[in-house]
Amino acid sequence: MAYEEPPYDVVFKADGYEVREYDDRIAAQVSSPARSNNAFRTLFKYISGANHSAEKVSMTIPVAQSEKIEMTVPVTQGSESNVGYMQFFLPSSYTLETAPKPTDPSLEVIKVEGGYYAVYSYSGRANYKNSNDAEAQLLDRLSRDGVTVTSEVIRATYNGPLTLPFNRRNEAMVRIVWP
Repeated sequence: MAYEEPPYDVVFKADGYEVREYDDRIAAQVSSPARSNNAFRTLFKYISGANHSAEKVSMTIPVAQSEKIEMTVPVTQGSESNVGYMQFFLPSSYTLETAPKPTDPSLEVIKVEGGYYAVYSYSGRANYKNSNDAEAQLLDRLSRDGVTVTSEVIRATYNGPLTLPFNRRNEAMVRIVWP
């Protein structure tokens, strides 16, 4: 089954990463203790109809999460208090005004500001070891190339748990300053 993915333009390819430009996107976001499955369950209930209009919302990709927040950038992040954030991007047909209103007070519908992101792609499981390795690879390459990072790294996963590891698409993404 094909899922909608936020459109982007690849504006630069480097050794080991690419720079993408994204437009604004609408997302459902939940904060929860880092490494918790509660955020995923809350988001899945929301798109399954646990909202004020009882509307089912199509699943999109990727599922994005992080364990820290850069307070000046409204992206998929968490705070310094060991809280993580997870986001499901909503289909492009929704706006902040038309997205179903959540019934769960821990869930909010937000606008993720568009901008430039450096992206490092990898396969396999998106476990903490693999995602931490990918994050280190991305940040090392950006440092080497003198690229300024403006957010914490986001872990983006594109496949469900039944997908064979070698067929999985995962990404480490970070907002950057781009000329």
